[in-house]
Amino acid sequence: MAASVLEAVDVRKSYGVGTETQTEILHGIDLVLGAGEMVALTGPSGAGKSTFLNVMGLLERPTSGSIRINGEEAGGLDEAGLTLLRGRGIGFIFQFHHLMPAFTALENVMMPILVDRGRPDAAMRERAAQLLGKVGLGALTGRRPGKLSGGQQQRVAVARALAMSPPLVLADEPTGNLDTASADEVFALLRAFNRDFGVSFLVVTHDLRLASRCDRILELVDGRLTQ
Repeated sequence: MAASVLEAVDVRKSYGVGTETQTEILHGIDLVLGAGEMVALTGPSGAGKSTFLNVMGLLERPTSGSIRINGEEAGGLDEAGLTLLRGRGIGFIFQFHHLMPAFTALENVMMPILVDRGRPDAAMRERAAQLLGKVGLGALTGRRPGKLSGGQQQRVAVARALAMSPPLVLADEPTGNLDTASADEVFALLRAFNRDFGVSFLVVTHDLRLASRCDRILELVDGRLTQ
């Protein structure tokens, strides 16, 4: 495994490039996220956190700068290469779970593997069942999202993010839509996967109580990153 799972060097992101309204949102971001590290990202609304996560997660290309995921440089990859690196190297958890309502919990967790491999098989189902067991939903694998509580739905989303065994998980306000008790439970799951399996997490959160449980806290203010 690479010494770092995410390395960003002088990353900038602008919108409206080449027009009179060109605006730079990220200003020379430098970041190294070590293997097995759990880092919180805080900052006021409008600071650029969503853009930051989209760029680091290879959902958007930076205007300039370099991003490496698990040692692999992303800048020279075409769209197919980016999709492959993103699908196998990064898991995503969002504030809203984005589960597919027509599919069961098991099928939702299987989905990233299915996208990668093309068709379902027994190993895929076993992997999904194991992950649902680890997040405490082993008895609910056949339920659809509409039959699960908000906290349970987010647990399914956590399991789905880990389906491909990515070295890095990016979480955007993963507890922001939950009550305090459910938020604590979901965060404890993230920490457990971090400590037990060495998964690195970059967690965007406004909850400083949860941020304080991470290895370190970064703050994004006006598109600039500080420790």
